[in-house]
Order: sequence, then C-alpha cells, then structure tokens
Amino acid sequence: MDKNLLQTTGEYVKETASWEWLKYFTDARIALGRTGCSLLTQDYLNFSMAHAKAKDAIQTPFDRENLRLRLQELGLKSLYVESAAHDRPTFLARPDLGRQLDEHSKDRLTQLNYPGTDILIVIGDGLSSKAVHKQVVPLISQFLPYLKELKLHLAPIVLANQCRVALGDDIAERMHCKLVVMMIGERPGLSSPDSLGVYITYQPYRGRLESDRNCLSNIRPEGLSYEKAAFKLAWLIDAAFYRQTSGTQLKDLSDDPSQQYRISPLTDVHFI
Repeated sequence: MDKNLLQTTGEYVKETASWEWLKYFTDARIALGRTGCSLLTQDYLNFSMAHAKAKDAIQTPFDRENLRLRLQELGLKSLYVESAAHDRPTFLARPDLGRQLDEHSKDRLTQLNYPGTDILIVIGDGLSSKAVHKQVVPLISQFLPYLKELKLHLAPIVLANQCRVALGDDIAERMHCKLVVMMIGERPGLSSPDSLGVYITYQPYRGRLESDRNCLSNIRPEGLSYEKAAFKLAWLIDAAFYRQTSGTQLKDLSDDPSQQYRISPLTDVHFI
C-alpha cells in the first residue's frame, strides 16, 4: 500500500475514534465512516431516510378532527380557523399568507363575539403537522395543572390550518385574550422531523414583532421533555403577567430555584 495513503488512512481512523464517544450525546452526524472519498452505504441510507421523513412531515395533512377529540377527552373545547394560504403549496411559497386569517375565519371570530380571558392556546400545523399530532396533547396534559395553580382562565383552543406563528396574534386580538400561546410544528431537521415549538406573546395584536415573543423549542421525548416544557411554559406565563411583557424583555430563569416564586415543578424535574 502507498505509504502516504497508509498514513492518511491511519490518521483518519484515529480521528474518527476520538469522536466516537461524542455520538452518545448528539443526533448530529459526526464520526461517520467512509470508504475512499465516499460515505459508507449505511450512513448514506440513514441520511436519505432522514431526508424523506423531513419531507413527509411537511406534507402530511393536519388531522384536526382527531386532535379535537383528544383535546375533548381533556375537557377542552376547540374551534377551527384557516389562514389565507388555502393549500400547502401556497403556504410554503407565501409565508405572509400563513400569518393572516382568511375572510371566513375573520367573520366566524367576529360572530363568536368572545368576551376575552387570560390565555388563548392556538395549535397550528406549521411546517410539521406530525409534531403537532404527536407532542401537543401530552404537553397540554402536563401544562393544565399549572394553569389551575396559577388561577388563570383558558379560552377555547383554536386549531389553525396552514398556520405561521404570527397568526396567533391576529386570533388572540379578535378574541380579546391577554396572552397567546402558539403551539406549532417546527421546521423539520434531519434528526428531528417531529419537533414542536411553543411561542408566548403578552398582549398580542396584529403586527407584533418576533422579538416580542418567548420561544420554547425542540419539544419531544428526545429533546425538551413534556414535563420540563410544561413548567417552563407556566413559568414564562406567570412572569409575563407579573412583569406585563414578553420577548426580549423577559428572560427564561425557570431553571433557577430562587426564581421559582408562585409555582415550582409539579414533578421531579431536573434542569441541566
């Protein structure tokens, strides 16, 4: 074997071995094998499968009826709205339309004449309806006891189709709610096609800036657990009402026991 090739191969094997232990701590594609200048077949197939799962997550229709029934089992009422993006291709090509209600939904909320309350939860498909189908109900189940402890009232949950984050501001303003929680499927990654994001906005209205929101991301069993996410969500809501703000003016200090005033974790949750 060529001496230079042998040296290069030896250095590669040594380098890969030094990275191998890090694979236990991340889903990132590190310490991949190779043959010549190419990936190993199994690594290539794994990458192709992950890419297919990400595309599938984006294209899977939002099953709102099934979600409505599951929320009903928790004692929660819900209603449907649509964004101005009436189909998936339009939603993907025109993010601005996903931030606006269509005319029928505007009329429906006007006729609802909802008097307003403390918190509105909007559940939107976003870029991964699979994340919503899988993560939302377990998260809300963990969150409801905190809501009761905080003595805050919840509006009927809104299930929004072809939805972007800012659509929650429009809905909450029309329903006269003081704070909106948007639960939405995040952009699929090649290791996380079913990750849920949660956005909290105090005093929502159309035109709110992204910097006016707080965000919890990567909510799934392999990421931020339901128990931790529910407590962080409750802590941020409590802090938002106390300080009358959200976004960059409100820092997440929920991991610090000295900052846990009105509520503390209801389960044995350890923060790292």
